[in-house]
Amino acid sequence: MKNENIVELKDISVSFDDELVLDGLNLEIKDKEFITLLGPSGCGKTTTLRLIAGFLEPDSGEIIFENKKINGVPAYKRQVNTIFQRYALFPHLNVYENIAFGLRVKKLPEKEIKEKVSEMLSLVNLSGLEKRSIDTLSGGQQQRIAIARAIANHPKVLLLDEPLAALDLKLRKDMQKELKKIQQQLGITFIFVTHDQEEALTMSDRVVVMDNGKIQQIGTPQDIYNEPQNAFVADFIGESNIVDGVMLKDYYVEFSGARFDCLDKGFLENEAVEVVVRPEDVDIVPVDQGMLKGVVTSVSFLGVHYEIIVDIGGFKWMIQTTDEHKVDEKVGLFIEPDAIHIMKRSEYSGLYGDYSSYSEEIDQLNDVQEVSD
Repeated sequence: MKNENIVELKDISVSFDDELVLDGLNLEIKDKEFITLLGPSGCGKTTTLRLIAGFLEPDSGEIIFENKKINGVPAYKRQVNTIFQRYALFPHLNVYENIAFGLRVKKLPEKEIKEKVSEMLSLVNLSGLEKRSIDTLSGGQQQRIAIARAIANHPKVLLLDEPLAALDLKLRKDMQKELKKIQQQLGITFIFVTHDQEEALTMSDRVVVMDNGKIQQIGTPQDIYNEPQNAFVADFIGESNIVDGVMLKDYYVEFSGARFDCLDKGFLENEAVEVVVRPEDVDIVPVDQGMLKGVVTSVSFLGVHYEIIVDIGGFKWMIQTTDEHKVDEKVGLFIEPDAIHIMKRSEYSGLYGDYSSYSEEIDQLNDVQEVSD
């Protein structure tokens, strides 16, 4: 059974007030995988989750669960549970009763409920808190209780709608590891929604990048990061320098006024393309050793590394390096063939990847900060 599809969405379309929210969506989700729907607000990821949960019906298309069509099947009859951003715990019930709630609805014997609650509390590392009231728990503890309650019924699929958004950064990172561990222990399918790229890359077996109601790319975190299919994906997953280029022939590309060896092939000769180079893959070298030459316009120290903006012929590149450089310094850039990724042009071409506005945005944020202080 492993790795068979547990959920399939076929040609799903949804509109709200004549606005298309999902546009012919097709998605296969495998049994026991941790899959993340990633994208900006309004891209359709939460709508997709609600369709699977049964809180919403598609205008057209089929929702398949374990090879059976479940369009029209009410939420309570689906073998899925949902954890929301607001945990929706019952404030008048203690920890034990919150977790036991769904089991009581199923009319399980009290002995079985007690064993199950104990097992769930152990799984989320909160044994001994059975009698605590919900409002005495921290955000992280409430999150764990919500998870325990959702998995007590052993759903086949757990849907998680930005469940870590309300937590502070350190706690969120801890809970990312915790969730992944719980998913692996339980061996059930997790479908996770987030707009946080790092969260998606950290936790997922596969990532589904969405924008404008469509899937832009599906792949492992490594695939999505290293081989983005268009400028939207390249820009949304981490920082990227994205420049116009020409694929002269297989393994040979021209951009920014210079020619480079690369590892890509299969394009037409002299095809107009887009070139992605990640900021951490560029080396700053003396001018005479540089494949490209430019001037440093901005330096920001970020603890682990410096983020340096270099102007090359009016196009601002971002470089991340542990070496310090000064504003107005003339530098060379050295780029290895395996750091260069070629993409076909798309509707997103020309919209991303130049950090010309970057310094201005930082200045504006600083101005706002000073006013609010």
